[in-house]
Amino acid sequence: MTILSGTLLAVLLIAASPLAEGTSDTPVDVETAASPVLHNGREYIVPELAEDPFAIKPGPRPFMKRLAFSPAYGNLGDDEYYLFRLAFNPDSWLGWEASVGHSPGETVHALLNTINAIVRYPLPWRLQPYGSAGYGMIMVFPGEALNADPVTKNVISYGGGLEAYVRNDVAIRFEMRGTTVFGGESDQGTVAYRYQEATVGFAFYRELK
Repeated sequence: MTILSGTLLAVLLIAASPLAEGTSDTPVDVETAASPVLHNGREYIVPELAEDPFAIKPGPRPFMKRLAFSPAYGNLGDDEYYLFRLAFNPDSWLGWEASVGHSPGETVHALLNTINAIVRYPLPWRLQPYGSAGYGMIMVFPGEALNADPVTKNVISYGGGLEAYVRNDVAIRFEMRGTTVFGGESDQGTVAYRYQEATVGFAFYRELK
């Protein structure tokens, strides 16, 4: 009985000793490592927004391996134009962008889909100009006033724009493009219709890890 009591006492002393809690001599501040960034009573998921929500990092704007989603509104010719774009930048100077636009005209509706190349030279400023060119298809749907079938035509678009960065991941985007629609054949060859496209919108950037 005495031997059992002594053994039990020895086990309890070992369990209560500091060596049983861990072998590291350096304390780990778990609370600090897991705590979010707090500033003026607010919790910030993006740490750099805590001090100045409109600050941008110094140096050229980073574009490599970033996704961008850009809703926009403007005009295609004389009609309203609603546009959604999704881009991926495999390089700092080159991006590939898919766009879907809808123009609800009075007599016809047009749906314009294009694949575009975005070329730019990153600058260490908030204003970032770029050039763009692409190819796509336009589908025209006649309204109730016209008794006709929908038609699909080839499209080439080209132009440029300017992004004004509000912060590192958000920019206001302005763009001007020329859109050429290749119509039917005539005695003089292929008929081409040219439209001016002007839009303004936002660009939301996300970095791929």
